Amino acid sequence: MGFVRAAVFASIVAIGGAAYIYRDDVIREVGPHIGMGTAAKTAEAQASPAAGAQPQGRRGRLNPGGAVPVVVMPVTREAMPVVVDAVGTVQSIASVQIKPRMDSQIMKVNVEEGALVKEGDILFELDARSLKAQLGQIEAQIRKDQAQVMQARRDLQRNEELLSKNAGTVVQRDNAGTSLKAAEAQLEADEAAKASVQTLLTFTEIRAPVSGRIGSIANKAGAVVRTGDNSATSTLATINQIDPIYVSFAIPQIILPDLRAAMAKGPVTVTAIIDDTKKQSGEMAFIENTVDPNTGTVTAKARIGNANELLWPGQFVKVEIVLGIESNAISVPASAVQLGSQGPFVFVIKDGVAELRQVVVKRTQDGRAVIGKGVENGEQVVVDGQLRLVQGASVTIRPPTVDPNRPAAPPRG
Repeated sequence: MGFVRAAVFASIVAIGGAAYIYRDDVIREVGPHIGMGTAAKTAEAQASPAAGAQPQGRRGRLNPGGAVPVVVMPVTREAMPVVVDAVGTVQSIASVQIKPRMDSQIMKVNVEEGALVKEGDILFELDARSLKAQLGQIEAQIRKDQAQVMQARRDLQRNEELLSKNAGTVVQRDNAGTSLKAAEAQLEADEAAKASVQTLLTFTEIRAPVSGRIGSIANKAGAVVRTGDNSATSTLATINQIDPIYVSFAIPQIILPDLRAAMAKGPVTVTAIIDDTKKQSGEMAFIENTVDPNTGTVTAKARIGNANELLWPGQFVKVEIVLGIESNAISVPASAVQLGSQGPFVFVIKDGVAELRQVVVKRTQDGRAVIGKGVENGEQVVVDGQLRLVQGASVTIRPPTVDPNRPAAPPRG
């Protein structure tokens, strides 16, 4: 009995091994009758290089339910700007801290916090009474000096006349000349002292050195300010120039030659973008003279008009630098480009059949992908329905429901 069981078990093993070894022939001969042919064909289609170009988990089946409905758009040749994107920071062209230049007391504050001021506006008035008194004393001394100079000149003239008539002496004439020079020197000294006091008086009127927005005002009327004060309140206020304004950003060093070449040809347009409806444009103003070796980038600045104060110092914005215009660029909607294991690709429709085409994407901007190689002008590419496509799949073209050239909205939440 045991011998019979062993023989049966050995027969089963032999039959199973033969079936495994000759499984391909079995599937080819028997598969169509038991439903294995379709699965084998599907596996073969998915194992093809065209199917492998699609991302894992997004491979379709070759016409599982007939033609695949897709939306197509033509490949176009058009003028496309060469744009470099960056992230920038808004900076004031001038940011001036207002500090006192003399020890005094604030008598009046003529500006509100956050106000827009113009160059030359009086912001603070300090106590000037003692300086005005000193100025009065010096002016009186000057008038005295002027009278003494006039008297000394008359004395010198008289002594010269007496000496010419042999009625005076040379010593008297020389003494008169010395007295005149001393009086003139005293007059010059007093006039210099007057100029010094007048200069100090200008320090009592603190004016705006630039036009811009003033920040917080730490000291109010009645506060005593000192030039040697290093505390947090030593700065009376800070003025930031708002219009025009700088936008600073970093670009890769590989872009630097193209940027410099574009600047040599003329003004390079730079656009600061806050959102789709808020943009400000200006021109390149400055490129740093050193590449940062740690990041491989170089700092650049754009000068942008800001009369509407849309840009604010310290704000982060998206920056677009237009290096030029590519007149005959081949472009497709960005939604047509898919990413596979062998790189980006698109599906081109010819005679109702999908053809997978590897492409070289030069750049993507404004919802369009500029193609360097892979497609030709006028060909039809799939912009919707690619997830069900494979190489050689039959398709039917349906009208678009949304604009395929519009950039996809960012996710919310």
